[in-house]
Amino acid sequence: MSQDDLLENYRRAFDNKVGFGRRPALIMIDFCQGYFDPDCDLYADVEDALASALRVREAAQSAKIPVILTNVSYHPSAIDGGRFFEKASPLRYFIEGNPMAAFAKGLEPRAEELVVTKQYPSAFFGTSLASTLTAIGADSVLLAGLTTSGCVRASCVDAMSHGFRTAVIADACGDRHEAPHEANLFDMNAKYADVVSEEEALHFLGGLSTERAAGGR
Repeated sequence: MSQDDLLENYRRAFDNKVGFGRRPALIMIDFCQGYFDPDCDLYADVEDALASALRVREAAQSAKIPVILTNVSYHPSAIDGGRFFEKASPLRYFIEGNPMAAFAKGLEPRAEELVVTKQYPSAFFGTSLASTLTAIGADSVLLAGLTTSGCVRASCVDAMSHGFRTAVIADACGDRHEAPHEANLFDMNAKYADVVSEEEALHFLGGLSTERAAGGR
C-alpha cells in the first residue's frame, strides 16, 4: 500500500473532530529546566514549544480558565519511581532538589495556578487531577508540554479515558526528534484527541475571553 493510500485509509477510519469544550482547563506538562540545558541528558530543542505554550498560557489567563502545571518529583531513595524510574535513566534528574527538575524559565507557577506533582508519565495516573477537573466543572482540556511521545501522549489518552474532550496544541508540544513528535501527534489526532495549532487554540481562547467579558458563561 502506498503512502497516499495509507493516509487515505486513516482518513476514512479516523477523520473525526470532537471540537473544543465549553469549560476547558489548560494543562502544561513537565516544562522542566532539564529539557533546556544542553549538559543534561533530557536536553531537547524545544524552545519554540515553550514560547508557544507561554503565549497560550497568557490567553488562558485572559479567558479566565484554570491553568494547571505538572512536574515530576521523586523521593531521594526513588522508592516512588517504580519500574518507570528503573527503565528511564534520565528520571534521576527528578529526584527532589535537583535543579534540572525546576520549571523552565518563564513558566514559574503563579499564585492562581495549580501544580500537580506526578511520578509516572500521565498527569492523571496516581494524582488528583481528574477529581480536581471534575470538581471545578471542567469538561475539556487543552494540553501543552514535553515530550510529545511520552508524558503528553500518556496524559492525552488518560484525559480522553476520563471523559474530557481533549485538544493537543501541536506547536506547544515538543520532543527530542521530529519523527516521534509527528508520529504521536498523528496518532493522537486519529484516535484520542483533536490536534490543533497554536493559532486555533488562541482563537478559541480569545472567543471565550470576549464572551465572558460580555457576561457569558
